[in-house]
Order: sequence, then C-alpha cells, then structure tokens
Amino acid sequence: MAESAIFVWEGTDKQGRKTKGEITSSNQALAKAELRRQGIVANKVKKKAKPLALKGGSIKPGDIALFTRQMATMMRAGVPLVQAFEIVADGVEKPKVADLIKTVRTDVSGGNSFASAIRKHPVHFDDLFCNLVDAGEQSGALETMLDRVATYKEKTESLKAKVKKAMTYPIAVLIIAAVVSGILLIKVVPQFEEVFAGFGAELPAFTQMVIRFSEFMQASWIWILVGIAATVWLFQQAHRRSKGLRDFIDRVALKAPVAGNIIEKSAIARFSRTLATTFAAGVPLVEALNSVAGATGNSVYSNAVLKVRDDVSTGQQLNFSMRNTGVFPNMVIQMVAIGEEAGALDDMLDKSATYYEEQVDNAVDNLTALMEPMMMAVLGVLVGGLIIAMYLPIFQLGAVVGA
Repeated sequence: MAESAIFVWEGTDKQGRKTKGEITSSNQALAKAELRRQGIVANKVKKKAKPLALKGGSIKPGDIALFTRQMATMMRAGVPLVQAFEIVADGVEKPKVADLIKTVRTDVSGGNSFASAIRKHPVHFDDLFCNLVDAGEQSGALETMLDRVATYKEKTESLKAKVKKAMTYPIAVLIIAAVVSGILLIKVVPQFEEVFAGFGAELPAFTQMVIRFSEFMQASWIWILVGIAATVWLFQQAHRRSKGLRDFIDRVALKAPVAGNIIEKSAIARFSRTLATTFAAGVPLVEALNSVAGATGNSVYSNAVLKVRDDVSTGQQLNFSMRNTGVFPNMVIQMVAIGEEAGALDDMLDKSATYYEEQVDNAVDNLTALMEPMMMAVLGVLVGGLIIAMYLPIFQLGAVVGA
C-alpha cells in the first residue's frame, strides 16, 4: 500500500468562489478525484513541501548507533522487522532520522532485504555495517548480529568522542585566549596609548612593543582574519585531495607528545574491536581485514592492516604478519597469537579492544587534568602580560612622583 502524503490545492467550489486547502491522498490523481467528488474544480494540486528539519540537525553516527541498538532490542523481543522499524521511527525525536528509518522500512516492506535497503544510504551506513547485517540475514541470526553491530557502533562512537574531547579542549581554550587578546589589542590598548601620549616620557620597551603590535592589529585585523580563513580553507581542500598530506599528518600526529599516545591507542582499539566484530560474524579473515583497514582512523595503521591482509592471504599467520609491520604493540600480538592457537581469535581481540578503550579513557582524563592548569597559565600569560604592559608606565610615573 502506497504511503499517504499531504497535497496543497487551489480551485473553485460549487458556487464559483475561489478556495484552497490541503488534502491527504496516496497520489496527485486520487487527490484530484476526491476534490471533484466534493464539488471542487482544482486548478492546482501539488505535494506539500516538507518543513526544514531545524530541530536536531543532521544525522550523526551516534543516531545510527542508537537506531541499531533499538532494532536489536525490538527483534530480541520477537517484534517483526517491519513493525520494529515503525516503532523505532515513532520514538525518534530527529525528523531526519525518522525519515531515514521510514525510507528503509518502505524498501524492506516492498520485498528488499534489510542489507540491500540500507546500502542505498552509504552516507549513514558504511560497507562494514551493511556487510555485517547481510551476514546476519544470510545466517538467520539477524537479531544477534544487530546486537553485535550495536555494541560495535556504541564502542567506536564512544572512543571517537573521547579522542575528540582530548583534542577539542586545548584548541577551544587557545581560541578564547586569542579572541580576548585581540579585543584587548584592538579596543583597550589604544585607550591607554592616548593617556601615555601626555606623559612626555619614554615608555618601557615592553609597553612600546605591545603598542606597536596593537597598531599593526588595528590596521590589519581584517586581513589577518581573511588570511586565517583562507589558510584553513586551503588546508581542508589539500587534506581532502592529497593522500600524501593526509599520510604525513597522520604520521606526525602519532609522534605528538601526549596526544600521539591517545591516537595510537585509539587506532589499536578500533582495529581490535572491528576485527573482533567482523570475525565473530563469520566474515573470512582476509575480507574482514579489508574492512578493518578503513576503520582504524589513521593511515599508518590502515596501511599496516592492508599489508597484514596481503600477508595473511598468502597463508601467513595473523600474529606474524602483525609483528612484521612494526606498529602493533607486543601485547596485542601476543593476544592474537593466543587466540589463533586456542581458536578464540574474536574473544581475544575483544579483550584487547576493551583494554585499549580503557587506556584511551584514562589517557583522556589525565590529559584533561594536565591541560586545565596549563591552559589557565597560557591565558594568564597572554592576558596578564598585556595588562602589565599597559600599567608599567603608570607604575613608573607613580615611582617618580613618590621620589
């Protein structure tokens, strides 16, 4: 049965008066037929445009993780697949997410498989997600696979949020420091400069330096902002188009103090979690490694996983090929070796993922605790330095008057 839609119409009634309104129908032809039955001659009938979904914004990966968890819960409770879509869609707050779920539901109710329905939306459902759902449908254990996929998405999104938190905090504080310093240099320092002009004495070197910098900022602040915006835009374009630049940034990021350790552990955790999920789903190891390569979040580890895939495809054991790359820690390699020996690779990888996710969590908390006093010190030096530079002449004048 076709889904009903709202149509906006304009026309004349039985008395010949112009009128307009809305009508719900399956299509435009049926809408016109219903209006004729009511004695209305419709001049214009068109589908009502959907309002902009301002509330909730765009669809986030976290929304997909929540949708997967809800579907897994519904199916474990014995709710049929199509009905589960309807229940989940009705409970979603974001209109865009609800529309996406309803679109998938329509495809599934029309005879398509769950996997083929979500493959039509690659922006929200990547190949790994679709392949795992497809494996669940093929094996007749969709509810179990959805539960695994939900756990995987929740863990990976949680990990991304922790790493983002570690990177965002210092950047936000530095931006605030730059904005405050800019306002002081452009608006406050010139007021002091007018006062200093009447002193008739040579200003301290530090004060003169700040005043000259303030004059430069007043004359060029617009060009500075344009230059910063252009630099950011050019960098984004170069980063998107140049694989060499992305690889270079990823290599440098791994060597960065403190943050590099978090990025490295995050990549290892993603590798372990993704491989554990795909292997447990019955995906062949070589094919699973192909999916894992894009999920590590760092080109150094992505390239290493592709090399491991090539080695494994020639018959080499996974732990040996991982050791040859030189990027995986001994603990993970040993866990993989034990898993291969015991026939419990997915279980050992899952334990490795949990361990490194906890390591990332602890590292982020430690970094945040360390960065708070450091950022306050940076703010104090920048803002306090400007204030001291402005008050130095006043202090000197007071000392001269006191003498």
